[in-house]
Amino acid sequence: MNNGFQPVSGFVLPRFAGIATFMRLPHVPLDDPRLAQVQVGLIGAPWDGGTTNRPGPRHGPRQLRDASTMIRAQHGITGIRPFERMNCADLGDVDPNPADLHDTLDRMTAFYARVREAGIIPLTGGGDHLCTLPILRALARDRPLGLIHFDSHTDLFHSYFNGQMFTHGTPFRRAVEEGLLDPARMCMIGIRGTAYDSEDRDFARATGIRVIPIEDFHRRGAEDVMTEARAIAGDGDTYVSYDIDFVDPAFAPGTGTPEVGGPTSWQALECARLLAGVTIVGADLVEVSPPFDPSGGTAYLGASLMFEMLCAIVQAPS
Repeated sequence: MNNGFQPVSGFVLPRFAGIATFMRLPHVPLDDPRLAQVQVGLIGAPWDGGTTNRPGPRHGPRQLRDASTMIRAQHGITGIRPFERMNCADLGDVDPNPADLHDTLDRMTAFYARVREAGIIPLTGGGDHLCTLPILRALARDRPLGLIHFDSHTDLFHSYFNGQMFTHGTPFRRAVEEGLLDPARMCMIGIRGTAYDSEDRDFARATGIRVIPIEDFHRRGAEDVMTEARAIAGDGDTYVSYDIDFVDPAFAPGTGTPEVGGPTSWQALECARLLAGVTIVGADLVEVSPPFDPSGGTAYLGASLMFEMLCAIVQAPS
């Protein structure tokens, strides 16, 4: 692959120096002629207009970029060197409108439509989980996708606050209703916590969405659960959405809606690693909230999970 798309090595420039991009990759805006050579685009979605409690994920992409300067060129266990398998670049940020939710959704859909038209697989750092909906609107406009979803919440609710249909708790309900996702190829892993009611689970059962609660995850283990998730996704095009609150807050406190009893950081990485073989057409890591992440550890875990997903992307069947 083109050497111009290799990350800057820490042996060449110290990791605390230079302008931070995702994994120290070159910055290639959508109007850059080099865009035609990019195969995987890392993108920031600095927006949390769908957040209903503790805000802050709008600042996530900056902290994820900074943390990702610690990512090196080779996977420490598998030996995969993703930047040599595919041309990767930081495509910059989506330009949100913090004063208008629907305008931001439209802007994001238009941005990702350009990414899709360029034949680029997007890997996004959010942003709250509502950011996933406009990405799916761009990527799934001509066929529904499968979904592998890591989270402590299903995000399948109908509405919040007397009919508000667009929050970070509703994106996958909207995506199913809009025909963007195939419920028979959707798997949600790690769901837990107290609940208002069973509306989201009832919707999942009625439509055929597979929900794997955290007690099943701990009982069965990551390898068994991910074997099932890969089988549900099948050979078709699949989107991966990874909410950092899937991870126990002891390991990832920097998020808006933490739920205790989740996986360790090791189990979180293992799940992402076991995505290898899935036909991933896009992925995201959302809900990192820097105001609740004073040590930066949550962001570093998030960046590490993005690297794991990148390694899975470059191993996708051709």
